[in-house]
Amino acid sequence: MDLKGKKIGFGLTGSHCTYADVFPQMEKLVELGAELVPVVSYTFKETDSKFGKAQDHMDRVKEITGREPIATIVDAEPLGPIEPLDAMILAPLTGNSMSRLANAITDSPVLMATKATIRNGNPVVIGVSTNDALGLNGVNLMRLMSTKLIYFVPFGQDDPIKKPNSMVSDMTLIPETVVNALEYKQIQPVVIERNK
Repeated sequence: MDLKGKKIGFGLTGSHCTYADVFPQMEKLVELGAELVPVVSYTFKETDSKFGKAQDHMDRVKEITGREPIATIVDAEPLGPIEPLDAMILAPLTGNSMSRLANAITDSPVLMATKATIRNGNPVVIGVSTNDALGLNGVNLMRLMSTKLIYFVPFGQDDPIKKPNSMVSDMTLIPETVVNALEYKQIQPVVIERNK
């Protein structure tokens, strides 16, 4: 895999438990030659949790990418006409942000960057992490799965007994999914077994 010369947005939303799986994939993309443009949601930027402090996560993203994360809608808007991206990754994408994206609501920096990328006709890669994929949010997941320019990191139920509606992407497949998406192809299979 070679991503040299590719400018790729990387949007992170508030699935705090998934950051530890996502950060190594950001590092892998950089190793593959991608120029990552980090974009974070307000929740990512401001929320401390048992999975770490918000500022530590912000610092880690800056360390990996060499760039200050974009953290406002105004700063994300130029990713359309002024600083276009070759692709945009959303990982982790929470059910909350997924529902807003599926309904064309642009109320965070991550969603603005995504909208700008779609407007430019370039691919968006989604790594889901939601407790509600097989619940009320299922309609939003299916809407995005049938939307042009949107590609999914393969996902499956992470705990079908205790959390039967929950689905999470296998974040280790982000690089391969991106390479395929840049050719406007969906990596297969999309739905995988996660709980072994």
